[in-house]
Amino acid sequence: MDKLRMETKDMTQENIKKLAELFPNVVTEMKDEDGNLKKGINFELLKQELSGDVIDGEEAYDFTWVGKRAAMVEANTPIRKTLRPCLDESKNWETTENLYIEGDNLDALKLLQESYLNSVKMIYIDPPYNTGNDSFVYPDDYSMDTEEYDESIEYRDDDGNINFRKNNETNPRFHSDWCSMMFSRLKLAKSLLAEDGLIFISIGDEEVSNLRKICDAVFGESNFRNQIVVRRGAKSVQAQFPTWDKLGQGLEYILFYTRNPEYRFSRQMKPLDEVRKGTWNNHWRGTDRPTMRYPIFGITPTSGQWRWGKERSEIAVENYKRMLKEVGTTEDIIEEEAIDEWYSKQDDGFLDLLRLSKSGKPEHYVPPTGETLLNSSWVDLLIGSSSEIRNIFGNTVFDTAKLTPVIRRMLGFCSKDALVLDFFSGSSTTAHAVMQLNAEDGGNRKYIMVQLPEETDEKSQAFKAGYKTIADIGKERIRRAGEKIKAEVEEANAKLKDGEEPKKVPDIGFRVLKVDSTNMKDVYYAANEITQDQLFNMKSNIKEGRTDLDLLYGVLVDWGLPLSLNHETETIEGIAVHTVDHGSLIACFAEHVPETVVREIAKRQPLRVVFRDSSFSSSPEKINVEEIFKFLAPNTSVRVI
Repeated sequence: MDKLRMETKDMTQENIKKLAELFPNVVTEMKDEDGNLKKGINFELLKQELSGDVIDGEEAYDFTWVGKRAAMVEANTPIRKTLRPCLDESKNWETTENLYIEGDNLDALKLLQESYLNSVKMIYIDPPYNTGNDSFVYPDDYSMDTEEYDESIEYRDDDGNINFRKNNETNPRFHSDWCSMMFSRLKLAKSLLAEDGLIFISIGDEEVSNLRKICDAVFGESNFRNQIVVRRGAKSVQAQFPTWDKLGQGLEYILFYTRNPEYRFSRQMKPLDEVRKGTWNNHWRGTDRPTMRYPIFGITPTSGQWRWGKERSEIAVENYKRMLKEVGTTEDIIEEEAIDEWYSKQDDGFLDLLRLSKSGKPEHYVPPTGETLLNSSWVDLLIGSSSEIRNIFGNTVFDTAKLTPVIRRMLGFCSKDALVLDFFSGSSTTAHAVMQLNAEDGGNRKYIMVQLPEETDEKSQAFKAGYKTIADIGKERIRRAGEKIKAEVEEANAKLKDGEEPKKVPDIGFRVLKVDSTNMKDVYYAANEITQDQLFNMKSNIKEGRTDLDLLYGVLVDWGLPLSLNHETETIEGIAVHTVDHGSLIACFAEHVPETVVREIAKRQPLRVVFRDSSFSSSPEKINVEEIFKFLAPNTSVRVI
């Protein structure tokens, strides 16, 4: 029986496989550090395949920094880690489809690669702005090899967990370290995005230009959509003190990219700040400003609608006729209002309105009262404030929280069943916004939050209130916000009149999973290095203290199954058997599995089955298990750990 890998994919080897499909002649064999053969790429041949002109050694546009290559290697390097379920800190474990992952987001993104490949519809992140007070880590001496550098600064502990440090302006690679940190994470995040997926990234003045170039490199310039501006708030004046050497930052930015340049999102609207009575246009009238009225267009005094100048009428009529012909109508009556509509609404939505019109003339599109088309200026919204946190906790346990209205606006770009990812989740504003919007419109959006358990300052209100880490704050916010949303929905439903449809309470639960070292002992990965005496003294290749549930979620990660799937545990002849998603996977991790239990599992014909390798003490037993499944469930994939 084949063994599961129990480690993340080697992305470099995966990329080599993709290149091999396109250019099989560039794939060659090379030796690794231990002298073993592995596949590699002949880059000279690859250059010849891709271009007749080689640009090496010549000037060419490229955005780079010290450590860029190492960051790429870091993103591609597999890890031997797992996600361990934590039921005590979860809410509605058995029914929820939401996930809260606690741990380093680089590790988490690697662990999610197979389970959520091309599945996420929207990513929002609020990463460190690199103000000089942010904590993260990246090697700053790339002349050392990885092992030497890790040793010199204790980059990772004995379990492979990263030790974070503060990146201040005295670091000679202040910007490079930040760029490396972002590049590796965005590279992994891209593969999780669906073809119609979107990513929004909050950033300040400090790194907006670098982030834009990194995103162009990762997602492609053609996928850049907007650099959105949002209002920062009154506290921006504090940036001037005590030196008063520059103006305060009144705005922040949200970079907006898509996965696919061909993707087109639906029409987005926003409320008007000021609405003129009787019309949705808020423009000046030509009669009010006669010197500002040009022949291209003006506004009629009576209705406030756009009108074209007389000298443009013939062109307008011809274009309108051409447009009618394009959509298959032969309308002869040309109305001035229809011409105006054609010129002012040159978009796909307007053509759709025309095609649906029974008369063949465009139906006048008027946005809902008090709304206008959304653009890249979101200054009507405040990006961050501690107000929502205070309302939930009673004090400011997190002083850099984003506000839900900004994220709710982003969610409007996606479907109501979208999977949303935030891998710098902080106080869990994104989870809050998802639950809130689901309650309002009946949606079934799901989220995955990822947050490092960064310790809170002992002098902070959060620490004094009992929240030892930022992850603790985020989880508690979801609990409290969810209960508040549930109470509001139930209260509104109680006031409904006969015949009115009640709103459903959204999914306010979440499963907590924590990044940890692998479930497997070293012998699992390097059996050839274990002596015979050691094998005799070893009862299992699984670490002590790991439960069936730990092993089950390790298998889900390795087999690439969603971590929100329902699962049930039953006892067959005293043996615990775990069934995931009604037969997508059946797992049995007992030390010894009787043949009768094996046959019962096989009769259910699951898609996948996994046992412990040590469940069967001899090769004949393993062969017997394989034969049972070949006979009773020939389409079932059987593996061991």
